[in-house]
This record gives sequence, structure tokens and C-alpha cells, in this order.
Amino acid sequence: MTRLTGSALRLTVLIGENDTWHRKPLYTEIVHRAHAAGLAGASVFRGIEGFGASSRIHTSRLLSLSEDLPVAVVVVDTEERVRAFLPQLDELVTEGIVTLDPCEVIRYAGRGGNPDEPGTKGKNWL
Repeated sequence: MTRLTGSALRLTVLIGENDTWHRKPLYTEIVHRAHAAGLAGASVFRGIEGFGASSRIHTSRLLSLSEDLPVAVVVVDTEERVRAFLPQLDELVTEGIVTLDPCEVIRYAGRGGNPDEPGTKGKNWL
């Protein structure tokens, strides 16, 4: 298991839900490549409303259902490992935005940790 605490870098990729890479969802390709690259973790979050460079608002509100809601792919790892992953995003992301933010990891634990520890049961995200 990767050990990760202290200073880290958060990579956020904001794309559309319908963006694809070789007929697969783009967010899926990003997550699979992050996993193959050995990054500490990745999560995908589906937005309920947003707009980007096109200035077209995408929303999940009932009267204006959008089939292309915003999606955020978030990856956290050491700065070195995240920056080494950026060339893959250059290939994949043709529309959207990629941001980097310094962050501090306080705790990074998976299901392999102590199951009796309070607050850890069933948590396996990023």
C-alpha cells in the first residue's frame, strides 16, 4: 500500500460527463491510467450544474435536463508523482480544465487498515 501523509498535490480535471476516449467515458480512462501509474487514489464526482469555456450551462434540474453534466476527477499524491502523470492528461483532455493545488494529507488509509478503528469501516475512497 502506498504511504501518503504530509505535503501533497491535488490534481482536479473538470470535464463533461459525455466526454469520451475511444468510446469509453473519459473519466474512466483517467481513473484507469492513474491506477496503472500507481497514483495513491482517484475519485470521480458528478456535478449537478456548471458551465465551462463554451459558456453553456449544464444542469440536472428537472425542467432543463442535461445529458452532459460536469464531472470532476480528483487525484491526490506527491507532487513528483502527480506531475509525472500530467503528460497523459495532455493526450486525453482536449476540452475542460486541469488544475493543481497544494494540499496536506492528514490520513490515508484503505480497507487493509484496522477495521476496529472508529470511522474507518467501509471507507475506500481516494
